[in-house]
Formats: sequence, structure tokens, C-alpha cells
Amino acid sequence: MRKHTVTALAAILCLSLLGGCSNNSNSQSSAASSKAQASSTTAASSQAAGSSAIRIAGLKGPTSMGLVKLMNDSEEGKTSNSYEFTMAAAADEITPKLIKGDLDMAAVPANLASVLYSKTQGKVVVLNVNTLGVTYIVENGKAINSVADLKGKTIYGTGKGSIPEYALRFVLKKNGLDPDKDVKLEWKSEPTEVVALMKQQKDVVAMLPQPFVTVAAGQVENYRVALSITDEWAKQDKESKFITGVMVARKDFVEQNKDKVAAFLKEYEASIKFANENVEDAAKLVEKYDIVKAAVAKNALPKCNITFIAGDEMKSALSGFYKALFDLAPESVGGALPNEDIYYKQ
Repeated sequence: MRKHTVTALAAILCLSLLGGCSNNSNSQSSAASSKAQASSTTAASSQAAGSSAIRIAGLKGPTSMGLVKLMNDSEEGKTSNSYEFTMAAAADEITPKLIKGDLDMAAVPANLASVLYSKTQGKVVVLNVNTLGVTYIVENGKAINSVADLKGKTIYGTGKGSIPEYALRFVLKKNGLDPDKDVKLEWKSEPTEVVALMKQQKDVVAMLPQPFVTVAAGQVENYRVALSITDEWAKQDKESKFITGVMVARKDFVEQNKDKVAAFLKEYEASIKFANENVEDAAKLVEKYDIVKAAVAKNALPKCNITFIAGDEMKSALSGFYKALFDLAPESVGGALPNEDIYYKQ
């Protein structure tokens, strides 16, 4: 086995996702910060890597935590396929490479998959859902016990122009609040900025993703989780699930490598199962691959809603989610709902 080293940006979890993920208006500052803190990480390969290796990218956060067992097994030569993995801080570092063919697969925010499908005229497919909702309303006070309590509040968060903002707007509107009049949304470039603000000021209301919900719990006085955006979404829309992340692939790669893709999905599902059932060991691997520290991952993993949903179940869940986003903001899914061929079925 030959190890391959790739450059991974050390800034963690720009969840717009974050899911994970960086929003466009903050991408330049995030990228500059990430480059300044760049570190090396191992691109795992189960065989001598070359053109036969499946090149996979992920974001540092929940959408990639389910990959860590697969990464480790690949590095130890225990996988059917040969893999090369790259971890990045922002989605806009991944998507150009996927479009150009420099990557074969990528774990990305769910709505970005639809945007890419539109932008590439159907040359991207979704293999599976890998993360459900990971976003919460938190505070260092006792003011928020329902969505209605958010009226008149300033909400600090990250993910402007991506899933966190769309999900929050969806929940607010469904509860009779105007996101542009009844609350004030203050966007920061990274979750760490929001945590720092909560340490400095009292009675701050914020929207944070995991694992930063867990990070803040150990640093902020009078801290409490007030609302789960996932739960609030479910109360308002029984036809869809709040989905954070998916695994996408180039359609031409999938069509030319059906056996490899089938093997990958089997190994990926096992990796996600391991992360959910062996939290302590998975947390060590999360730290090994420089996503977050093991102590944080151990507490956060059970709350990160890492999952594996494929086939017809994926199509049902994701199409409902896209419809909800389209009705809220058509641009969030690329201006139009994707056709059925976006959903990969073995």
C-alpha cells in the first residue's frame, strides 16, 4: 500500500451544512483563513493508488464523520476499492474539482447536489443521504422555549445562503414569523465566531450546528439548547425530512464503474454503522483525520444524525426536501426541481 498525502484545510466545519459548508459570501475569507492554517492529512488508499483509485472529498464536519472508518480501513488495505480522500473546509473548494473531473465523489450539502445537477445539466447523481439535521437554536439565557419566542430576537449563525439559513427561514415562516421583519439574522463566517460571541455577551440567541453545539456547552456559561431545527421542521412538514448532507458522484464515473460504486456503497454503509454504534472508537478516528478532537466527537456523534439512506427511500426523502426548499426559495435548489435521474438506484 502506498499512502498519498493531500492538502487539507484545517479550519473546521463551515456548516452551511453543514452542514456543513461555507456560504458564498464568506467563501473568500474562509478560504484565506483555511490556507493560513493548512495542514497535511493522509489520503487513504487500499492499493497502489493511481487512475483506478476512487477520489472522494468531504467537508470537515458531520457530513464526513461517517467516512472515517472507511478511510481507516482503506489506509490499512482492508477495502475492496482503492480510495483517495481529501478533507476540505468549504464546499467551493470541492465542487470545481468534481465538475472538472478531478474528483469522482463528494460529500456535500444536500441542496448543493441539486444546484450541481442543474449547473452540469444532469451530470451529477446522488448516491445516498449521509446526514439528517444537525442544527440547533441555542442560548445563554432562558428566553427561548418555542419558535414563537424568537420574535424580536437577534439570531447569530453561520450558513447564509445555504441549508441552515433556508431551514431557519422555513421554520420561522411556518410558525407565522417573517424572517426579514420579526427577527434579525446576523451571519458570521464560522461557528467559532458565534461561540466566542456567546462567551463574551449575555442573553445571546444563536443557531449552531453539531459539533459546535457540543463545543459551546463546555465553554459558555448558562448555556442551553433551546430548539432543534430538525424537530421543528418535522412538526411543520410531515412529507419531508430535514436533510443536511448527501454523497454525490459524477454520472459518467458511476456509469463506467458500477461494480466499484456498489462496493463503495456497501463499505460506506458499514462505515456509517460503525460511527453510530462504536462512538468512542469512531471519535478517535474523527480526530485522526483532523475533523474535530476526539473528546468533542465522542459527545457530538450521537447527536449528528449520521445516516445511510439510499434507493427509493432516499428518493422519497430528498425529493420532499427539495420541494420544500423550492417553494421557499427556488435558487436554493438551482432554480428548478431536479429530474428523477438525479437519484441513483442500483
